[in-house]
Amino acid sequence: MARSAPDVTAEVDVGERLRTLRRFRRCTLQTVAERSGLSESFLSQVERGRSNASIASLKRIADALGVSMADLFEPDGLPGPRVLRRDERPALQFGILGRKLLLTPRPLHHLEVFAGELEVGGSTGPEPYAHGDSEELFVVVSGTVRLELGGEVFELERGDSIDYRSSVPHRAVNTGNELAEVLWIISPPSY
Repeated sequence: MARSAPDVTAEVDVGERLRTLRRFRRCTLQTVAERSGLSESFLSQVERGRSNASIASLKRIADALGVSMADLFEPDGLPGPRVLRRDERPALQFGILGRKLLLTPRPLHHLEVFAGELEVGGSTGPEPYAHGDSEELFVVVSGTVRLELGGEVFELERGDSIDYRSSVPHRAVNTGNELAEVLWIISPPSY
């Protein structure tokens, strides 16, 4: 069942919402204070409705909790699942005969997943590339792919996976006779 837009007339107790999100994320006031640069006592006062937070402070708290500002004003409980329909995925043509589709709805702060399609002879580009310094897991869903990784070469087939740092130059090439489908799972997001 699709989630409907929140009722704009609903009143939201932002302090209670912050407490709910903090507990849902299993964070202490101290942890949120350290991540946000705000004091524990201020955060406690905001949660109990004894102090109001500025937009800038709310943004810092939301970032510390790994949620969006919009999540602070949701009147109906904890953040729920969000559906990203196949035909609504942001797509990007990349490399040579390649296409990437974002599978993770925004904002998802700690994880990014891309589905890739490489035509026969297609690749992520003529040269290896690097981005950020995240953990990256590369999975071959179908086909045969050669992964060049920091000077090493790995031949991967359907169901094979390999992990590496996104800061290591890498390049994927479809070496098979059919479309290759792959996944990139990146944490934290670096695109």
